[in-house]
Amino acid sequence: MRLSFSAACKQPQPLVNFPGGLINMEPFLPRRRKDKVVVVMGATGTGKSRLSIDLATQFPAEIINSDKMQVYKGLDIVTNKVTEEECCGVPHHLLGFVDPNEDFSSVDFRHHASLAVESIIRRGRLPIIAGGSNSYIKSLINHDIKFQSSRYDICYLWIDVSLPVLHSFVSGRVDRMVEAGLVDEVRSVFDPQADYTRGIRQAIGVPEMDRVFRAESAASNDMSRTRLLELAVDEIKANTCKLASRQFQNIVRLRNHLDQRHMHCLDATDALIKRGNEAEEAWEKLVAAPSAMIVRRFLYEDDFMAAIAAAAPPTSIIGAPTVAVAAATH
Repeated sequence: MRLSFSAACKQPQPLVNFPGGLINMEPFLPRRRKDKVVVVMGATGTGKSRLSIDLATQFPAEIINSDKMQVYKGLDIVTNKVTEEECCGVPHHLLGFVDPNEDFSSVDFRHHASLAVESIIRRGRLPIIAGGSNSYIKSLINHDIKFQSSRYDICYLWIDVSLPVLHSFVSGRVDRMVEAGLVDEVRSVFDPQADYTRGIRQAIGVPEMDRVFRAESAASNDMSRTRLLELAVDEIKANTCKLASRQFQNIVRLRNHLDQRHMHCLDATDALIKRGNEAEEAWEKLVAAPSAMIVRRFLYEDDFMAAIAAAAPPTSIIGAPTVAVAAATH
């Protein structure tokens, strides 16, 4: 499926000779179609990966990870990377490819993400950028003016969840991560000389375990180690909740710099409150189905408007834009 068309070169502005003089016809002609990009935003735990995969199984799409910690190799439980099974065969880019001891800046992300976007579009597919690191998204969009306004149309899907509900959910998720082996995973990379301000060791879940492992090496008694582990898990939960709150505030600020025509907020609160089949039904009703409808309209709006223009009866040049607008609003 071809999502867009790009002009090979800039054409001279067409002019028509009227009694009052030459009139520039460019505003009345169809504009060059822009390439389409979808961005899925939201705080940690809101379901960004899930939604991006839901969409990519309905449209010919590939996903570009924009999570700061998921770009690194290793610590899959700590960074909550999607599993191969969860990917459902959808290609993912910028996921687990950076050396865990290296720094990966917003500039690095912008470079790699731009290349991935261009590669995906060249193959006639839709890039879906998904992740919680709003500084990466802001860097990609705002630094490169061409990306924001000249070449690409961007549809923003913001998954929002009431913060008290989200805090409860991410706390429960930490418990599930511990059950899945978080402690052993972090122990495998523990280094008493580690710098927790660089690379993957910045991830929530790593610095908090430092005292636990130091106590183990110091042969502390079982009771003190158990208590230190409990305190570490509580700290991981608290820091994850703080991160969710910061991400929410960052999205609110970022929203003011985005194209409001294609900014869509989806409230997933009920989907996190409910359990079992009711949660699945709520997700489909509140998030997945509306998002698919939004993306479908976003992808094919150019074809829709072209069809309206083609179906419009012959009219004067001055009246043509008015006819198209009236038809599009009914």
